[in-house]
Amino acid sequence: VAGAIAQISLATGKTAGSQFLLAGKNSGATLYYDDRDFEVVKRAAGFLSQDIGLVTGRNATVQALPAAKETAIVVIGTLGHNSLIDRLVSEGRLNVDKIRGGWEQYAVEVVERPAAGIRKALVIAGSDRRGTAYGVFSVSEAIGVSPWYWWADVPVRPRTSLYLNVHPEVSKTPSVKYRGLFINDEDFGLKPWAAKTFEPELGDIGPKTYSKICELLLRMKGNYLCPAMHSCTKAFNYYPDNKLVADSLAIVMGSVHCEPLLFNNASEWDRKTMGEWDYVKNREGINRVLRQRVRENASYENVYTLALRGLHDRAMTGSSDMKERVRQLEGALHDQRQLLVDELGKPGEEIPQAFTPYKEVLEVYSGGLELPDDVTIIWPDDNYGYMKRLSGERERKRSGRSGVYYHVSYLGKPHDYLWISSTPPALMYEELRKAYDATADRIWLLNAGDIKACEPAFDLFLAMAYEIDRFDYANTADYQARTLSRIFGDRYFDTFRDITTTFYDLSFQRKPELMGWGYQWATDKHGR
Repeated sequence: VAGAIAQISLATGKTAGSQFLLAGKNSGATLYYDDRDFEVVKRAAGFLSQDIGLVTGRNATVQALPAAKETAIVVIGTLGHNSLIDRLVSEGRLNVDKIRGGWEQYAVEVVERPAAGIRKALVIAGSDRRGTAYGVFSVSEAIGVSPWYWWADVPVRPRTSLYLNVHPEVSKTPSVKYRGLFINDEDFGLKPWAAKTFEPELGDIGPKTYSKICELLLRMKGNYLCPAMHSCTKAFNYYPDNKLVADSLAIVMGSVHCEPLLFNNASEWDRKTMGEWDYVKNREGINRVLRQRVRENASYENVYTLALRGLHDRAMTGSSDMKERVRQLEGALHDQRQLLVDELGKPGEEIPQAFTPYKEVLEVYSGGLELPDDVTIIWPDDNYGYMKRLSGERERKRSGRSGVYYHVSYLGKPHDYLWISSTPPALMYEELRKAYDATADRIWLLNAGDIKACEPAFDLFLAMAYEIDRFDYANTADYQARTLSRIFGDRYFDTFRDITTTFYDLSFQRKPELMGWGYQWATDKHGR
């Protein structure tokens, strides 16, 4: 369970004290939200109703406030956006001091007689819109619905009734501010599946698919998505509804290291109408397109990538002189930052921005590139799970701090690994903990290919990003075995631990995909 806090659990028997009847044989609590609240809160209420249905066979009723006279209700809301929660707070009957003004925090508590005619309420209050949603999904996890119920077909144990044991619960601020997924190499799995099976009416990865991806992220207490970017797929912004879907689920959109300001040059740059993707020769043309992208997306929550690489994730052409390359990149990043200030109407330090010195860009950064202090530096791994660099003494003093761009799947010469998720949990913990302790607490981005096969690594990555102090070497090594035991039964824990330990021991010696003759894909030729 990604970042769950074990303060809500299933109980047996009749409701008493801190116990709460969520669903009974013939009745159940009604779920309430306030129409003034955020769209994600309304959707989270709907998901909880669905989850109760997955367990009991009967979805809960969902309604907007004001509440009618009922025995028990669940009140779901964000501070300042739910009238009943705000009244309970003002009356001193609900203590939210520890989450007020917090980032993605929530409080869960049972309140007696919350309103006239209502005997008991389970109150889920969030400091902000995602905090509220995370509180809702903590209940879903407690009743046995995994975040992976859909993507990995994790079974749900049926029950005739649901009694919750609830202790006043206040969640911590997540360890890492922005935590999420980069969908990469979608050519082999996600794109064909979406186009042919899940979204055939579109024939592509579109809003229906992204809705499921964003729901998964939210259930796992993630909040950040860099969308698919290969040219086989239409760019995320090509379909206007994609942005609406992400925002309705409170997912912060970004773009990967080679995509400046949410612009996918692999499929969106048109030489015929836009000229060459060359900053020296076509600076005004590039900036004009980037300005339009920011203008189109300004009303949504984004992290803006400052970047300048060539088309299709290649190195940018230009001078071989390092000083000239540094000057050129600094100029481009300055233009992009000023563009953000102009279009968003905010000081630069109030706009979330990131810069990833990946591949040849790391050489330019090391050559003396200067960044604004508030821009987050996202350090990449070497594509195989080892961090290439961490923040030094000077960089640790930056207000923008740092982050990580980490691979558990990789397409690129000389060795690809896309088939099996084989990155050892202990290696992930060692490298990510090292980075976190060196100020990488602002952005964690996982390259998980097209999600399938990377589920265990993705789950662990987000769990650590949400609450890294829950982990050490011992429980990280057993994390997957514990997850499997929750699904299939605790009696199998030793078996699962033996299987997973053996698997990672063998695959660490040599990745399964690299056992053949060739260096890349299917070939019977020796690599040299």
